[in-house]
Amino acid sequence: MDDAPQRYAPDDRLGGRTLLVAASYVVLVRPGSGHHEVLLQLRRGTGYMDGHWATLAGHVDPGESVHEAAVREADEEAGIRIDPTDLVPLTVLHRFERGGPPVEQRVDVFFSTTRWVGVPSVREADKAAAMGWFALDELPEPMVPHERLVLDTLASGSPLPAVLSLPT
Repeated sequence: MDDAPQRYAPDDRLGGRTLLVAASYVVLVRPGSGHHEVLLQLRRGTGYMDGHWATLAGHVDPGESVHEAAVREADEEAGIRIDPTDLVPLTVLHRFERGGPPVEQRVDVFFSTTRWVGVPSVREADKAAAMGWFALDELPEPMVPHERLVLDTLASGSPLPAVLSLPT
């Protein structure tokens, strides 16, 4: 038996298969003067990338679709309502840690929208220190790296690949 920590051991309940943790991301886009702006929030108190700017996002709950999770997270985090039919798929990002724990095997589904109801504001002050609009070509630092990758590709005008794979 190797010396890998137990957290790296396969979960016998999964029959040796990998569990993918699914998350939905919402990129709110509004036209700006000559450029598009995106809504970002400054993470805090989450234990993951605190102090980094990020999109609206969260894990998909059991029994929930990625679209439903995106709509729910936008409401919980920013107090806005989005019609699921207004979500435009951007890309899917598979992030994984080769040989890592099951919790580090992730699939992130990114959507954008230019339509919502309400004025975005921080609704989870224990998880976000601030929220603001930023030009796609002038994003703040630091940003959550995999989200920055998607937004930089969007800003470049290049088509986003249907699926990205990013080992950590």
